[in-house]
Amino acid sequence: MNQDLSILHMVLNASLVVQLVMLLLILISVSSWAAIFRKLFALKRVKSLNDVFEREFWSGTSLNDLFSAAAKNARLSGPMERIFASGMREYQKLRERRITDTSTLMDGARRAMRASFQREMDVVETNLSFLASVGSVSPYVGLFGTVWGIMHSFTGLASLQQVTLATVAPGIAEALVSTAIGLFAAIPAVVAYNRFARDIDRIAIQLETFIEEFSNILQRNVGAQSASGQ
Repeated sequence: MNQDLSILHMVLNASLVVQLVMLLLILISVSSWAAIFRKLFALKRVKSLNDVFEREFWSGTSLNDLFSAAAKNARLSGPMERIFASGMREYQKLRERRITDTSTLMDGARRAMRASFQREMDVVETNLSFLASVGSVSPYVGLFGTVWGIMHSFTGLASLQQVTLATVAPGIAEALVSTAIGLFAAIPAVVAYNRFARDIDRIAIQLETFIEEFSNILQRNVGAQSASGQ
């Protein structure tokens, strides 16, 4: 058995269909890694911006000052700050209409913050479904290449009078490379998906907790203003 069984040699000598499958899987793997790094940096930035704003929110700064800062830095602000700005904006609009009913004010602010929350979560979850698809589909794509390669290999051996392990092994090895590449694409995508899904759940809990806490603060303010007005 003097055949060259290096990975490169097996890829170059595989059938056209198997080579196309390998090329597709390599492209998917590169796209998956690009999505992983983009999501990694994006989530790190989101968590950092949320933590900075949360510290500032609880530092005693007035709501009006926070709202003015959020309006000026809308493009650079994080999800929590944008949710806060949405709630304050709706609250102030209702106050300008001279609406004093506590339930109306709070319902409007909560609806605005919930709508902003959904928009922010849609952005945070970008590319997550792509990683899930890569993790679930890539092994089957690689398996298809393997099955095709083995079938092609055995078809080529049909014309031989004597078949030995030396004649069968190269074709099967070439086909199995497709499965290996499929797993290489799938495993990092699955690991990254699980990690990002856990991080996104934590971000969602943090934002929902903030919405409830901010709603309580607004409700106390409405009650205090109503009492002073009386």
